[in-house]
Order: sequence, then C-alpha cells, then structure tokens
Amino acid sequence: MNVHFIAIGGAAMHNLAIALHRKGYQITGSDDEIFDPARSRLKASGLLPEATGWFPEKIHAGLDAIILGMHARADNPELLKARELGLKIFSYPEYLYEQSKDKTRVVIGGSHGKTTITAMILHVLKYAGIDTDFMVGAQLEGFDVMVRLSEDAPFMVFEGDEYLTSALDRRPKFHLYRPDIALISGIAWDHVNVFPTFDNYVEQFRIFATQIMPGGKLIYCAEDKTVAAVASGVDAGITSIPYHIPEYSIKEGITFLNTGNDEIPLKIFGHHNMLNLEGARLVCEAMGVESNVFYNAIGTFAGASKRLERIGNNNTCAVFKDFAHSPSKLKATIQAVKEQFPERKLIACMELHTYSSLSSGFLEEYGSCMDRADIAIVYYSRHALQIKRLPDLSPDDISKAFKKDDIQVFNDSKELAGFLFSLKTDHTNLLMMSSGNFDGIDLKQLSQVFTDAKN
Repeated sequence: MNVHFIAIGGAAMHNLAIALHRKGYQITGSDDEIFDPARSRLKASGLLPEATGWFPEKIHAGLDAIILGMHARADNPELLKARELGLKIFSYPEYLYEQSKDKTRVVIGGSHGKTTITAMILHVLKYAGIDTDFMVGAQLEGFDVMVRLSEDAPFMVFEGDEYLTSALDRRPKFHLYRPDIALISGIAWDHVNVFPTFDNYVEQFRIFATQIMPGGKLIYCAEDKTVAAVASGVDAGITSIPYHIPEYSIKEGITFLNTGNDEIPLKIFGHHNMLNLEGARLVCEAMGVESNVFYNAIGTFAGASKRLERIGNNNTCAVFKDFAHSPSKLKATIQAVKEQFPERKLIACMELHTYSSLSSGFLEEYGSCMDRADIAIVYYSRHALQIKRLPDLSPDDISKAFKKDDIQVFNDSKELAGFLFSLKTDHTNLLMMSSGNFDGIDLKQLSQVFTDAKN
C-alpha cells in the first residue's frame, strides 16, 4: 500500500505514519512545519520530508490513499490535486477505523481523564500479555509510539477525542470509531470555538453513545450527572455499567487502593485518578482481564506524560507538571495535590492557552476553580490572543473571572519566571499546568532550582 500524509507532522499523524511504515506500507508526507518530537521520530524512521511545504507533484495516481491532517486547510494544493485525480482521501480517524473494522474496538471518551484511562488500560493489557492495537494522545512509559497497528491483534483501543476530524469533516473524531466497548469519564464544556453552547457540546456525547455497536457496553462515571443522563438514553440493547469512586486511603504521601482483600500502594494519586482507575478496571474486565491481574498491574502504573507528572522532588517539596487547562481539570488537579500533601503549601500556576480558555465569554467558567491553592498564578500571552484572533484581555478581567482576590496574573513569561524563581520553597509543592509551554519557561531548570533551594 502506498499512502501519502498531508500534514504529516501532527501529533497523531506522525505516529500513524510510523505505525503504517512498521506495518510495511510505503509512506510519503508533507507539512509546512514539523517540530520535535515529530521531527526526530519521523527522521529516525526515514519518513521526514526533505523540505517543508506543499508539493502537488507528490500526489499521483499510484497512491492508494491520502490521509488528511487537521492542520491542512481546504485549499491545500496537495489536497486539491488528490481530489482532481479522484484519489481516496481519509481523515486519520477514518483511516484508523478502516484498520480496525474487524477488531473489537474500545473507545475512551470524556472531557477529562481519557488519556490517563487509555494509558492505564494499555499498561494493564501489556502486563497481562494481551495483544492490542491502539491510538493514545500522550507518550506512555514502555511504548515508543502513540499508534500501533497490526494484522493479528484482536483489540483496538482508542482515546476518543471530541474535537473535529479535519478541515473537510466537521464531525468529532470519536463519532467515527463505532465502539464495541465505550467509556465516558466526564463532561465539562470545552472547545467553545466549535461547540458554542454547553448543550451543543453535550449532544456530541449523546451521538457518541448512539454509535456503540449492537450488544455493546457503555461504561460511565455515575458521579457526573451529565454523563449519567447521557447513559440513561442509550438503546435497550446496550449494557450500561456505572462506576463510582473506589475505596482508598493516603498514608505518608502514598495512596493505597482497597481491593476488599488487600491494600495496593499506587504511584498515582488524586480523587480523579481513582475514578479513572475504576473506569479502566471495568473496561479491562469487559476485555477479559481478571481482577487480580488488573490490581497487580495497576500498582506499577506511573501515569501518562504531563498528567500529574513529578519532575522534581526532595524531602519537603515536589514539582509537578500537568496538561490541565480547562476549569474541571484545573480544580481536580489542584484538589489532588492538596489531598495528597495536606501539610504542604501549594503554589499552582496555570496558562490560559487554548481558544476556549482565552475567550472572554468562557472565562467565567474558571470561577473559584483555584481556591484551594495557597498561591494561585495565571499566565497568558497577548501573542496567543492575536494568533487566535481574539479580543485583548486585561489582568483585571482574569482576576475577576477566577474570583480569587489574591490571584497573581502575568502576561510576560520573563516576569513570571522571575516571580517563580523568587518563591520560598520549603514544605511547598509547585504545580505547573498548561497545554502549552509558558512561552518557553524551562520547567526542568525551575524544578531543579525549586527542589535545591534552602529556604
């Protein structure tokens, strides 16, 4: 098979390209910009384009398929040439479905937790020796790529993103996977640029639930009222399985899961992660994994990249980075660190980086979500506002939206770095939360200074 990728440098796209290359396909691709880690991974596989840009001459009748990334626009010259030649054009979700039509498909959806739950499932399946294909949105320990495709694996596990499929296909990605086993972890309004109201956003999950194959299973978080309402509307032929928080305790900074027969020390922590764990357990059970195997495996799960990832610590403090950026994720992550280390002060710093978070009409959703932080800090970039063509925001706008009188607001990364480096750190945890990178602040250096400080 000869497959060409338009916008090969995307997070999912480059991993899919590598997965197909390993399967024996002939792969070509183009993009107008490719950054690490995609650049390094494509180069190591011999798939890095010789030059950046779009080259219609790469599109020819001998191609079996074109895979179109979200980054590519509708007027992309390679796409126009492919349409002119009448070639088969797929979004990457469509192509993943094509590769998994004869497998049992497991799709993990939700506004939050889906990456971690997917990572937990894959960790357990690997421990149990169960062969599976997968697509996940974060780098996982023990896995060198985020997409795996094979001929023989009986399962395909998807992280089910609700964002749009491509420039040509405005359906959410998880509407295309047709799960046999589905999970919904939680629903909290996001992506306001494409889902302008909460009801419109929730409707995408209702549609997702209708896509479950006849005789399939829906596993859902019953502690989320919106999720429970969606689950109540599934067809009679679908088995609905609710889950709740499992019993756990915290002793000397370590979380222990109570299985009924034993207490298992975990490397992860937080109320939200205990819910994630219970959802993953039920999915694994539906895939044939016995409970004792799950519990033995989950004790060694260290988390997905940028999900409460500990990047430095000493005896009295720790530094974490997390992907949290939406209000629900922010609140849950702050709560988790405070619950795990109640004797330590918490400095919580988040970046407004996504279209939703920088939209003035959405800002009020952040009200009181950082209240449990001892020092709360918000960073945003005026350049990011300009790129997203959004109206300017003032620090006062942000302070009012977060409804926390002592919140610190910065829009200059150098000033933010200077403030963070000046803070006293003894018996203190630092939590850095963003889907971006705080405009280049070196978190490793910050962590080293923070944990080496004698104050």
